Amino acid sequence: MAVRPPSAATLTFADRAVYLADADAVVVADLHFGRADASRVAAPIDASESIRHRVRALLDRFAPTTVVFAGDLLHSFDRLPAVATDAIEGVWDDCVDADTEALAVAGNHDSRLADCWPGSVADAVTLADGTVVCHGHTPPEQRGHRYVVGHAHPAITIEGVKRPCYLFGDDAYRGGELLVLPAFTTLAGGVDITDRRADDLSSPLVSTLAPLQPVVWDDDGDNALWFPPLQRLRSLL
Repeated sequence: MAVRPPSAATLTFADRAVYLADADAVVVADLHFGRADASRVAAPIDASESIRHRVRALLDRFAPTTVVFAGDLLHSFDRLPAVATDAIEGVWDDCVDADTEALAVAGNHDSRLADCWPGSVADAVTLADGTVVCHGHTPPEQRGHRYVVGHAHPAITIEGVKRPCYLFGDDAYRGGELLVLPAFTTLAGGVDITDRRADDLSSPLVSTLAPLQPVVWDDDGDNALWFPPLQRLRSLL
């Protein structure tokens, strides 16, 4: 197990999300509401209520001033299924009830997000501590000391078990920190980074995987497990 870098001291991980203490903000990415409607299987699983429940748990746990949904709130490119619209309105209402400002960042699946999100939709947002949050499929115009993104759905296989993971690196993008979030929906299989290259993550913000540290959230222990940078970890797996 590796030690958390000092620069990550203000980051608190929980349930595929991150809380930024200096910004008093929670960030989640890749909810993919409407995924079941787009499924070709006969009896698709709809995770909307589970996702809302988990978002409410994060609001209760951190009582943040702001929550940022960092892209791909929707799963469909061209359609806007009623189940997705209902879920979007529901998660907005949950944030209003918690007296938390809800900000939406557009992802590559969110071409219809502005049609159902009650607030404005941005390409990226800069938080009070200077952190830039974007989806990660295109470079943000804003510059900051830290970049938090989704899109890549990172996962890692350890002892034969594939788990969603975060990726953290100092001086990893534009001279600042980079934090890649796992997909918040539990229905996403994840891209196993154990033997992949940066190109496989399809994000221009991830130029190399070697120096990035995987972080796995342990539900049972309610804590984050930090691993060595991938360039060292791969020889141990």
